[in-house]
Amino acid sequence: MKFSGENSGLSDVHARAQRLIDQHHVEGLAAQEREWLDGHLQECGECAAIAQVTENALRALRTEAIPFPSGLASRTQFRVHLRAQQLEERAPRSLAIWAIAGVSWALGIATSPYVWQLFAWMGERLHVPKLAWELGFGLWWLIPALIAGGILLADSSRRTFSSGAPRG
Repeated sequence: MKFSGENSGLSDVHARAQRLIDQHHVEGLAAQEREWLDGHLQECGECAAIAQVTENALRALRTEAIPFPSGLASRTQFRVHLRAQQLEERAPRSLAIWAIAGVSWALGIATSPYVWQLFAWMGERLHVPKLAWELGFGLWWLIPALIAGGILLADSSRRTFSSGAPRG
């Protein structure tokens, strides 16, 4: 909106007022900004008119009934119920996977000193450099975790893709 008789400084003031009017209706204003806006609206009739028009438009929108397609609520409830069932079916499986992973890590930690000694012994016998058998020990830990993670990611993305596919 163009304000009558405005120069650049006044234009900035009116732009700020309009921004604050909009912000007031969306997210609210800090006390200091609200005081500034109230003072400006008392002095400036054009900004006060904009504030009144905005208030009237929002009031009209709030009182207007928005028609929804028939059956929307029941379809939405059905979808939510279906998704809840899917999550319930996956929960025990996820719990089992986490339990197995926990046991696996516990056993891995318990046996790691023995495996370290085995790698050191084999490294000495086969004249493998220390860095090489140490890397082998690290891979002994890392590769099963990477394989399991890959399987879980593939399974998860397959489920997401199949459940997210549009239905006609």
